[in-house]
Amino acid sequence: MCDPSPTLEETTEPYRWRWLILAVMIVAEIMDLLDASIVNVAGPDLERSLGAGSLGLQWVIGGYALTLGAGLVLGGRLGDRYGRRRMFLLGLTAFTATSLLCAVAPSIELLIAFRLLQGTAGALLLPQGLGLLRENFPGPELTKVFAIFGPVLGLGGIIGPVLGGFLIEGDFFDLGWRSVFLINLPIGIAALIVAAKFVPKKAGDRTVRVDMTGAALIVASCAMLVLPLNQGQENGWPLWTWLSMAASVIGFALFALQQRRTAAAGREPLVTPALLRKPAFTVGLGGIALFFGGLIGTQLVLTLFLQIGHHFTPGDAGLGNLPLAVGTAIGGAVSGAFLADKIGRKVLQIGPLVQLAGAAVLWFELDGLDAASFSIRDIVPGVAVAGIGAGMVIAALFSFILATVDDDEIGSASGVLSAVQAIGGSIGVAIFGSVFFAQAKTGDFTGGFHHALIVQACLLTAFLAITFLLPKKGRSDDEQHGITTETATGSGSGTKQHLTV
Repeated sequence: MCDPSPTLEETTEPYRWRWLILAVMIVAEIMDLLDASIVNVAGPDLERSLGAGSLGLQWVIGGYALTLGAGLVLGGRLGDRYGRRRMFLLGLTAFTATSLLCAVAPSIELLIAFRLLQGTAGALLLPQGLGLLRENFPGPELTKVFAIFGPVLGLGGIIGPVLGGFLIEGDFFDLGWRSVFLINLPIGIAALIVAAKFVPKKAGDRTVRVDMTGAALIVASCAMLVLPLNQGQENGWPLWTWLSMAASVIGFALFALQQRRTAAAGREPLVTPALLRKPAFTVGLGGIALFFGGLIGTQLVLTLFLQIGHHFTPGDAGLGNLPLAVGTAIGGAVSGAFLADKIGRKVLQIGPLVQLAGAAVLWFELDGLDAASFSIRDIVPGVAVAGIGAGMVIAALFSFILATVDDDEIGSASGVLSAVQAIGGSIGVAIFGSVFFAQAKTGDFTGGFHHALIVQACLLTAFLAITFLLPKKGRSDDEQHGITTETATGSGSGTKQHLTV
């Protein structure tokens, strides 16, 4: 058999091993999805093992999303310059190694540090996937590739808490919570071997300049925002927390200004400056942060309520997330298959209304709980309805925001949206965790959940207002992934290459 990893040449024949590349990309994405959610059910086990309090748990969960989101756009630009294959292999190696470090962490402080490093590795790894698929699949097949990607990644998000609960409760080899990180080792090593052998070599573009100043500004601004949100409740909201949040706003403004000046000087910014001059797009960024902050935050609170409030085992708490996951899948299927194309932007307005209805049902379900006989069945209707509303939004949100940008800006816009999604999730963990634990410290777990629902209602109301500023029609899936009409019909010579996630 010939060497399957030669330098990629321009040929009329599709690359022979391209479907193995797709498999490796999916594995890498699922590893990220699992690590973003699998730790949610590890709270009590971490407390017993490492003495992790509420603050430590928030950092273990939210810290990963923070560094992932802050580094995504930079990771994509590094792939442009040094080659996507090289950056993918480097990111996958680092992700697997940091998973091992997390698994052997002897203290909560080191576990948090390793989770931050793991998120950084993910930021290097994930942006390369879509570019590698574009480089190796002919245009007509890309639509099939993306059709495979969606359901598989959706499944990865669903099974995270369930798998985490199974591993922790099974306590295989007395590993406890450490097994949720060790599971990445065989998966990562296998994916690394396949990628090294079958992903073809293609040089990057050394003329691409990497804007390290912009990267430093965005990382610092994110840190100054999330740090006080995590620490504020624990420390009684001292003056420095408010000053830090104010400084983060200034930092984001300086980032936007610096990006414009970088472009005006003829250098390449991290983010296309024209995007930041589009009011609908910048408003859409706020919508992404509000929606995913609320969604990730309430998922965390649901798990904490089950485990800490009602002493569910990790396995039962993982299964307790299934009504939300199933509802999200149903809502996404209905939105993607029927509503988004027919009613346009209204699907983004119906979705949060359904979520609010689910939250209202859940509120009254919580009021009527009997702590002695509580089971997950008592709150299934409210959780499932809220999930349906969330799924309706998730399936359509990106396409409507991307409809605000020009064709040559789709890649940069997609990268920014994915970064804001991750950072919004980190902020959601900080806010909702603080709200829940403020009540949980007094033993009022139902009150903590009630307060979280109030915060979610406020975020959903703000998100609903933002949807009226988005375009009435969304982009098609092909347009979102930068496929030209000619390429999609098989008459083009290739696909557009964008920085995207």
